[in-house]
Amino acid sequence: MKEDATRRLLLLIENQLGWGDAAAWPSRDFERLTILIQEKTKVSLSASTLRRVWGKVDYNNQPSVTTLDTLAQFAGYESWRSFCSIGQETIIKRVSNKAYDKKLKFRPLYLIGLFGFAIVVITLSIALIRPNLADNTKNYSFSYHPVTRDLPNSVIFTYDAHTAPNDSVFIQQSWDNTRRTRVAKMGHQFSSIYYKPGFYHAKLVVGNQIVKESPLLISTNGWLGMIDQQPVPVYLDQHEFMSENGMSITMSTIVNHKVPLEPQPPVVAFYNTGNFKPLSILNFSYTAEVRNNYKTGASRCQQLDVILFTSDIPISIPLSEPGCIASLSLLDGVNEIDGSSADLSSFGTNLSKWVDLSCISRNGLISILVNNKLAYKYQVADKKINILGVGFLFHGTGDVRHVVLSSPNKIIFQEF
Repeated sequence: MKEDATRRLLLLIENQLGWGDAAAWPSRDFERLTILIQEKTKVSLSASTLRRVWGKVDYNNQPSVTTLDTLAQFAGYESWRSFCSIGQETIIKRVSNKAYDKKLKFRPLYLIGLFGFAIVVITLSIALIRPNLADNTKNYSFSYHPVTRDLPNSVIFTYDAHTAPNDSVFIQQSWDNTRRTRVAKMGHQFSSIYYKPGFYHAKLVVGNQIVKESPLLISTNGWLGMIDQQPVPVYLDQHEFMSENGMSITMSTIVNHKVPLEPQPPVVAFYNTGNFKPLSILNFSYTAEVRNNYKTGASRCQQLDVILFTSDIPISIPLSEPGCIASLSLLDGVNEIDGSSADLSSFGTNLSKWVDLSCISRNGLISILVNNKLAYKYQVADKKINILGVGFLFHGTGDVRHVVLSSPNKIIFQEF
């Protein structure tokens, strides 16, 4: 499974780096990792891409093959495909300790026989169990209901997995299997907490096979403001960031919550999801004005992201100071475009002044405009995808106003 292989690759890289659990990595560690990857592979993955892959930034879809190829090469493999073909047992062996390696030298015949026997058993088990799962997924049930429309939000999952051939039953919050929790095979309910809004694909997993999957929208009660940190964000009262003229988070607000601005600025965010009628990406217009006037220390790039949450891959439009465009990463609803391997210079601008951003879908093409100039155009995905929410992420402080989402004949959502 791609998700399991992705997690094994990330764990292998964490083990090789020796920096501890990536859940505790600060932003500067992802900047360091960007440099190390470029030195070894000659390919540059932006820090924002790495944060997405490791689940530090909202992005509920699997990484691109290009990103996985680069990470696999960094870990010592020829490609992502070659990493997947080697298998879990070999990967575990590669990160085993020296004492275990020493035992292998003294007992080769015994271990070869043992491993051979284990492989036969595993192969037979997969042959017997996996078809059984695939043929009987209808015997499983999986549903959910959120407790509230506010954040944090507990979601109560109701499931039936009593026909599972083993006790390895899990509920997974999204594509990222680090958000997977083991549940009782004979049980029927499990509650999981979500700290951020967005569109997720919750899964019922037996062994390593997904037997049921349900789309899950975590909505907000109007606008939600937060300072992102692990493990729980700092949630802002609306009076701290909203006014009749727009939304704004200031240095004093951040400092009042005892969140440091140096050496790395925190990511602050405004979200609004599930509060308007879903709108097809085939024909829409979205405009907003944004600004990031915090340009101190490590915040010199003034980076921000404008997000359209969809029922598939989100559209995430990055902006920064012109000299920092190589670190940007664009999600166009289909692919991830990394500023290190594509020209994203049109997304570099003076963010100390208000920037007019537009995203328009017409006649099968989506156009992104920065200050009324075309920055990027691409063909819209040929499948049913709806816009479900909007978001704004800032490195440091940020301001938003004049948010409008519309269909050709009607304004769907308008604020400030």
